[in-house]
Amino acid sequence: MASTLSLCSLSVNSSNFLEFCSSNSSFVKPFLSVPFRVNSVKPLASSGRGRLSICRAAAVAFRDLDADDFRHPLDRQNTLLLRAIPGLNEVGKALLGTVAEQVMLLENIGTSVLVSENQLPELHRLMVEAANILNIEAPDLYVRQSPVPNAYTLAVNGRKPFVVVHTSLVELLTRKELQAVLAHELGHLKCDHGVWLTFANILTLGAYTVPGVGGFLAQQLEEQLFRWLRAAELTCDRAALLVAQDPKVVVSVLMKLAGGCPSLADQLNVDAFLEQARSYDKAASSPIGWYMRNAQTRQLSHPLPVLRAREIDDWSRSPEYTSLLKRAIQLKSAEKV
Repeated sequence: MASTLSLCSLSVNSSNFLEFCSSNSSFVKPFLSVPFRVNSVKPLASSGRGRLSICRAAAVAFRDLDADDFRHPLDRQNTLLLRAIPGLNEVGKALLGTVAEQVMLLENIGTSVLVSENQLPELHRLMVEAANILNIEAPDLYVRQSPVPNAYTLAVNGRKPFVVVHTSLVELLTRKELQAVLAHELGHLKCDHGVWLTFANILTLGAYTVPGVGGFLAQQLEEQLFRWLRAAELTCDRAALLVAQDPKVVVSVLMKLAGGCPSLADQLNVDAFLEQARSYDKAASSPIGWYMRNAQTRQLSHPLPVLRAREIDDWSRSPEYTSLLKRAIQLKSAEKV
C-alpha cells in the first residue's frame, strides 16, 4: 500500500490551499501538491508503564480521553460531509507517490534540530507532558530556524509523526503558551485530521483537470474543504485548552499570532482582546456585517484569531469542558487510592 503523509499547521492562514499545506516557502513548488495523511496515534497504555508524571502540579491528565470528547460540532459535521464524497479514499491511494513524501521528510529532518532529553530538554518535557495529558504517544519534536511564527505536524505512514516549531514562535511565546501550541498540534494527531485533508486536496486538484465542470466542482470542494479546516482548528484549540487548563493561555497565543512581537509581549492584554472579539461579533450581527463576515472568512484556511479567541473562551465556560475536567480529576483521585 502506498504510504502517505500529512502536514497540519497552527498559524498559517491562507486562501491558497497549497501554500497552507507547505507552510515553508523553501519547498520546490511542484512538491506543494503532495497529499498528506495523519497516522493514527496510539493512546498511552493503561498500565503503569508509559505513564509520565505531570510536571505542573495543577494539571490533570485525561487518561480515557477520546477525540470526540472535545471535537467541535462543526468539525464533526464537516468531517461527515467529506466522508460522504464518493471515491475519496480510492482517488487518494491511486494518486499518491513516494518521492515527494521523502523530499518533505528530509527537508524537515535535515534542516531542523531534533528535541530530546539531551537536546533542548525543556521543550522535550513540554511535549511529553502535553501528550500525556491528552493520552496519546508523544511524536518527535523539531525546532527550525524561521522568522515566521508557526508550528506544524508531519506524519509519514509507517514512521513516527513529528511536530516542527519555528524559532520565532519559541521566542514569541511563554513556556505555557508554547505547550498550548504543542497541544494544538497534538490535537490534529488525536483527531486524525490529516486523512481528510489529504483526500480533499487530491480531489480538488483532480477536479481542475476535468474540462468544463472541473473548475466548478473544484471550487465547490475547496469551499467545503476550507469550512472543514476552519472547524478542525477550533477542535485543536480545545486540545490546547485541555493541556493548558487556563483559557487565557490559549487566547494569549492567538492574540500574539494576530499582532504580537517579543518586545511588546508584556503589554498585550487578553481581556482587551476578548472584548475586541465581542466587538467583532456585534459589528457582524447586522445583515451587511453578516455578509462581509462570510466573505472575509470563506477562503481562509483558519478562522479569524478574534473568532478563535471567543470560541475557546466560550468553551472554557461550557458544561462540556467542566465535565471533562471533573472526570479527569475523579480519575486522578481514584488512582491515588
